[in-house]
Amino acid sequence: MKLVPDVKTAYLDPFRAEKTLVINVSILDPFTDEPYSRDPRQVAAKAEAYLASTGIADTAFFAPEAEFYIFDSVRFETKQNAGYYFIDSIEGPWNTGAEEGGANLGNKPRYKGGYFPVPPVDHMADLRDAMCVALDKVGIIVERAHHEVGGAGQQEINHRFDTLLKAADDMMKFKYVVKNVANAAGKTVTFMPKPLFGDNGSGMHVHQSLWTNGVPQFYDERGYGGLSDMARWYIGGLLFHAPSLLAFTNPSVNSYHRLVPGYEAPVNLVYSQRNRSACIRIPITGSNPKAKRIEFRCPDLSGNPYLAFSAMLMAGLDGIKNKIEPREPVDKDLYELPPDEAQGIPQVPSSLSEVLDALEADHDYLLEGGVFTPDLIETWIDFKRTQEVDPIRLRPHPHEFELYYDI
Repeated sequence: MKLVPDVKTAYLDPFRAEKTLVINVSILDPFTDEPYSRDPRQVAAKAEAYLASTGIADTAFFAPEAEFYIFDSVRFETKQNAGYYFIDSIEGPWNTGAEEGGANLGNKPRYKGGYFPVPPVDHMADLRDAMCVALDKVGIIVERAHHEVGGAGQQEINHRFDTLLKAADDMMKFKYVVKNVANAAGKTVTFMPKPLFGDNGSGMHVHQSLWTNGVPQFYDERGYGGLSDMARWYIGGLLFHAPSLLAFTNPSVNSYHRLVPGYEAPVNLVYSQRNRSACIRIPITGSNPKAKRIEFRCPDLSGNPYLAFSAMLMAGLDGIKNKIEPREPVDKDLYELPPDEAQGIPQVPSSLSEVLDALEADHDYLLEGGVFTPDLIETWIDFKRTQEVDPIRLRPHPHEFELYYDI
């Protein structure tokens, strides 16, 4: 392979003892100099070029919201005769009775009570600040940071939007910085969608908008939620292709432990101005056309941001080209609907295996403009099935012993 540095992405690694330059590259075939079809950055670049070629818009902005857990320790192992994991956090509700060196001072977030506490209940405030400072030093502009609902150390840090490729570059840099700041403080960070049973999972809500010559295309004061026809059709494309799209935005077995009702997870394939249980939310932005955007709430950080953002854009553009109308927006609390009404609301698939089947059946929209290639899609499906779905399917789960050992 031939690696071609993109000098615009270069920054000094703040965690290495010796001065070390970090730089992203594009991967080319060493004989033909053609882009390597499985290079995620090339896919993102092709997605941006395809957008411009359609005449629909010339720029797509993406703004991911990153959620993650900070733990004090984690142990895990799987082998023929054993399988377990053990997580600990000073904030864990299970530690209210722990001795902690003989002086447990309390100050634990309550179960599912971690949203916006202040110190001393928020044990992570200083570490979160250190993460924000480190992110700023490598060029990522942090806009907000806070403790999330998960009491055992769940956090959210949001940074400024950017164009598709740059936003994906920033997300890779973001994860690297956050993990290393935590590691230096003797903590560990995970972006797993669902590391803890019975508590909120971690997602990556992705705000998106299209622009032409500096003019936003998603705003129309006459539309529902201030949305233009283009924005509504973009939503239609995301919802229509969601079962296959999730193979790139939620591409882990663990993703589907998060996408279940009851934990603020977006499981309903509808859109809404207010409803956080909907897959797509329209943020309240007032009458500012430049702030009008849509928020796709399904994705998580187990995926590759270059592929995830590109797939979202391709689904949205397919919706615009074909004027795909989404279902009527739903402003009720979807979790509180009576059973007969709830039955009519489509939901996201419940497993990685299902979304891979959906991708196998529905991927033509990704092939437009040569953005994704059949080779990439086939390889992705095969890898996920053989390296993730099957290995987990073949291993008994510890809870099965609680259910069945004494039968």
